[in-house]
Amino acid sequence: MVEIIINGIKHQVAKDITVLEACRDLGIDIPTLCHDDRLEPYAACRLCIVEVKGKKNLQTSCSLKVREGMEIQTHSEKVINARRDILDLLFSNHPEDCLSCEKSGDCSLQDYCFEYGVLEGSYIGEKKDYNTDYSNHFYTYDPNKCILCGKCVRVCSELQCTDAIGLEGRGFDTKVVTPFDMGLATSKCVSCGNCVAACPVGALMPKRKEKVRHWELEKVKTTCSYCGVGCQIELLVKGNKVVGVEPARGKANNGLLCVKGRFAYPFINHPDRLKTPLIKRNGKFEEASWDEAYRVIVDKVNETKSNHGPEVFAGLTSARCTNEENYLFQKMFRAVIGTNNVDHCARL
Repeated sequence: MVEIIINGIKHQVAKDITVLEACRDLGIDIPTLCHDDRLEPYAACRLCIVEVKGKKNLQTSCSLKVREGMEIQTHSEKVINARRDILDLLFSNHPEDCLSCEKSGDCSLQDYCFEYGVLEGSYIGEKKDYNTDYSNHFYTYDPNKCILCGKCVRVCSELQCTDAIGLEGRGFDTKVVTPFDMGLATSKCVSCGNCVAACPVGALMPKRKEKVRHWELEKVKTTCSYCGVGCQIELLVKGNKVVGVEPARGKANNGLLCVKGRFAYPFINHPDRLKTPLIKRNGKFEEASWDEAYRVIVDKVNETKSNHGPEVFAGLTSARCTNEENYLFQKMFRAVIGTNNVDHCARL
């Protein structure tokens, strides 16, 4: 442990952590746009700057390690003015379409501009004029809204390990590009959407069939049903309809998802989806209660086992069940029914 002074108050904090981590552990809010605790410090947005006694220039708290006796001011007049200037520069080169932007209400740049009183960009000059890229099946990319925080590129590289996108150019002409932009015929992109989830503004947005506003959505945490890994997700619900999915910070996935978990949710609301058990009566399937369905299953199992023995049974289970459910399934066939004829759809 080391002793540091933050805003005039002494604190004991762990060694070898950054000033940003120390402040967040203590409940002191420092704004960030490029920071992600799963990634290496990047210090691109400069919004996390703090004032350190003995240092002439303001320091980026995301990359600055604590040391014994350090004195830090997180919200001095100098710091606040510098953050306001940074936001002013960013917003001066950003489309002023917050009223129509789908990210409104969930945009970090919008929130910080409101907090620091940046009502409009005061730096007048040439603005970005790129076309929006609609080529991906699952999301759109508007380079005009990109603030070059680099989170999408670093998530793709450091966490997803795909390296499908990168930063190209220098200064004002810098932009996020794909292999197609660089003239290559193929791309390593698997449309996982982890770059979309990381974007703090409206540059990367999922494609949706209906318009939604952030404040209309209810988040329901659940487990992805596509495989047995157990990735944690947040269903975005509007009314009684699932309109999107976001990754949750669960132990299995730590905020990452595959393309199916992120975008293959429309089956939930599909009109052909079965919502109740069906029992065939007189050659026609009819809706039934779960109690009725279980009763039929038990009766059929007992009758068949009594007449033909347990070896006539075979069980085929699914990769879309959890590992725990698959374990219970095979235990039911082996211990209850009495057969080892159990297989799994993903066995190769």
